[in-house]
Amino acid sequence: MKDKRNPEIVLRDSKPTAVIIDIDAYQEMLERLADTEDLRLLEEMRRKPLKFRKLEDFLNEYARKI
Repeated sequence: MKDKRNPEIVLRDSKPTAVIIDIDAYQEMLERLADTEDLRLLEEMRRKPLKFRKLEDFLNEYARKI
């Protein structure tokens, strides 16, 4: 039985054009990509200064939107 983690490389004119991988490996790659994007966004958010406001001001603004 062939190892599921080894990709199959598709050649066209003797050049690699595609890769066939196990679905579990593909889903893991997608999850890692999403995690990487989340970490990048978190880093951007941490660079921005925090802004605080009074709870009363927030509740008044929230009530107007409802």
